[in-house]
Amino acid sequence: MSRIVVGVSGSLASLAALRHATALARRDGAELLAVLAWEPPEGEALAARIPDRAWARMWADEARARLTRAFEDGLGAIPDGPAVERRIVRDAPAAALCRAADRPGDLLVLGTTTGRGLLGGPRRRPVLRAVTARAERPVLVVPGPVVRRGEARVLRRHARTAVAAPGTYPVPRQMID
Repeated sequence: MSRIVVGVSGSLASLAALRHATALARRDGAELLAVLAWEPPEGEALAARIPDRAWARMWADEARARLTRAFEDGLGAIPDGPAVERRIVRDAPAAALCRAADRPGDLLVLGTTTGRGLLGGPRRRPVLRAVTARAERPVLVVPGPVVRRGEARVLRRHARTAVAAPGTYPVPRQMID
């Protein structure tokens, strides 16, 4: 592998993917490219009709901060080991990730949730489905942690804990008691 491209959104599943991709990059001496894709909340069509540079800059800054937080929450900080590039892309996540993994030898790493959705049905995975259908490079899917209802809120509240080894997930003390 020459480079590992990981999709980051800040979700628990993407943090698991970031930890796993970082461990692979360290092990293989590969570069790590973390990609966070964002779109205007009102959609690209309305943003194109009524462009507002300040509004777009605010959302780009928020995406940059979210990527920095993902490194802090998932790894404690930006790792020293592998060469790390952080990239913010204004595009749909699947398209941005497929375009980012453009070199021969690239590996695309994505996190996914497991289990059932809030209403009992299977969870929708539109980004994962689109990436696996379109990617020209190998895709590694990393399962995120299985959390029960209400646990995700507790984990996010206590996200800045000590750095955990890849594949392990720190559990806040309140959940143990």
